[in-house]
Amino acid sequence: MESIIVALITGGLSLIGVIITSRSSGKKLQQQLEIAQAVTDTKIVELTREVRDHNNFAKRVPVLEEKMKVANHRIDDLEHRKEDHHEG
Repeated sequence: MESIIVALITGGLSLIGVIITSRSSGKKLQQQLEIAQAVTDTKIVELTREVRDHNNFAKRVPVLEEKMKVANHRIDDLEHRKEDHHEG
């Protein structure tokens, strides 16, 4: 009878120990997950900003190319006028 009581007390204390350890591990894991989520959120915000900057740049490139084409034509016209003026 005495050995049964000792076994029940030992088992009960072991169970309490397992529950406390499990809760402690769960809290630590939860904190680690929250930190990881915060880091991920920060990275997503930064990547979103970079994508917006890139998209804005990508929209402006064709406009700049067109302006360069117009400027090159104007330079060519001015060079031809200068050549025509010196020949004439």
